[in-house]
Amino acid sequence: MSNFARKNCIFYDHMTTFLPQNDTICAPATAQGGAIAIVRISGPQSIAAADALFSRPLAEAPSHKSLFGYIGDLDEVLLTVFRAPHSYTGEDSVEIACHGSAYIVAEVLRLLQEQGCRMAGPGEFTQRAFLNGRMDLTQAEAVADLIASTNAATHRLAMSQMRGGITRVLGEMREQLLTLTSLLELELDFSDHEDLEFADRSQLTDITHRLLDHVGRLADSFRAGQAIKDGIPVAIIGAPNVGKSTLLNQLLQEDRAIVSDIQGTTRDVIEDTIILGGHTFRFIDTAGIRHTDDTVERLGIERSMQAAERAQIIILLTEPGTPYPTLDVRDDQIVIRITNKTDDFQALHGIGLSDLQDRLIEEAAQLTASDSDLIVTNARHHAALCAARESLERVNSALALGISGDLIAQDLREALFHLAEITGGEITSDEVLGNIFSHFCIGK
Repeated sequence: MSNFARKNCIFYDHMTTFLPQNDTICAPATAQGGAIAIVRISGPQSIAAADALFSRPLAEAPSHKSLFGYIGDLDEVLLTVFRAPHSYTGEDSVEIACHGSAYIVAEVLRLLQEQGCRMAGPGEFTQRAFLNGRMDLTQAEAVADLIASTNAATHRLAMSQMRGGITRVLGEMREQLLTLTSLLELELDFSDHEDLEFADRSQLTDITHRLLDHVGRLADSFRAGQAIKDGIPVAIIGAPNVGKSTLLNQLLQEDRAIVSDIQGTTRDVIEDTIILGGHTFRFIDTAGIRHTDDTVERLGIERSMQAAERAQIIILLTEPGTPYPTLDVRDDQIVIRITNKTDDFQALHGIGLSDLQDRLIEEAAQLTASDSDLIVTNARHHAALCAARESLERVNSALALGISGDLIAQDLREALFHLAEITGGEITSDEVLGNIFSHFCIGK
């Protein structure tokens, strides 16, 4: 699809079919149940549609100024007009703040649909903002992250990305790559002159090393980004009846797992999240590790081992006289060994729990530490950065081997493509965009 066609059409919900962007959409922009609700309208007929319902004329209404009035006998409202291009979507938009009654909101939407508006799909307002150039794809995705933020760290990262933090860094990288690619391709135009070089190879090597460092640090930050966004996975591992489920319940402050003296009670992985010291932890209670002929319990133990492999922090729990389970621990995993049912630690009575929590917070601070807010939290961004890093590594190897400029230029173009893919400058798959925006809530 051409850039012109892409600019003048939208995705709708999970479909990859394009619909014209010259229609007008509406949706509630606030969750049901509050005292006030906001109904959002966007599109070429948004002001006319609102004008047909509102008690005051809107044809000359100033932008970004709230007007008090009525929608028939239905409700008294505050209505705000946002004239293009100075709106969230870049189109003419209207927001109607009414009382939060589900009946009132439904009636406002019904009246708007009678005026030719259609209900918006998930994320369609943000889609239009992206397609109209109001934000790039990383900023659009940051909107969803901001709405979903659950602690100070996820909020900070989403705000940084929404303000274009990663866009600026990627833009600087792309400018350097574009300059180098242009010089190499200029050499190809003068291929008859074998000794002619427009791109200084030593300079090219220096810049490639710097870009590899930047791209590599961004890609490697994904581990910290996952820990911040999705929570740090903590697996509680131990033999049966050493107090794993009791410890999980104490940490969560609720009876999430069944506690019993019968061995093999926990036969599946139980998972829940809490926030400690501003960090989100995903605690995983697992089946007790022992030799057993019970098929179901053995399956639970296999899942325990898989949970241990995925965890960033492993709490190895035992009791006096019982050895710690033997695990193959990776270098990047943190292991905390605790002997339960002692004077220093008793999960049942909460003794030693605060010290464990302090240790977890300390380890979380190390896992999520970064010298900037440019931390990658999005799996799509991470995949594109890894692909860009591979292309740059090929450039680096080719320069060291003295390989011809046409092959180097091809790898540079691939690196450019992958970096542009992150911000939406090079989106070749309609399915990618459809998938991104389908996860938004309706009204955003």
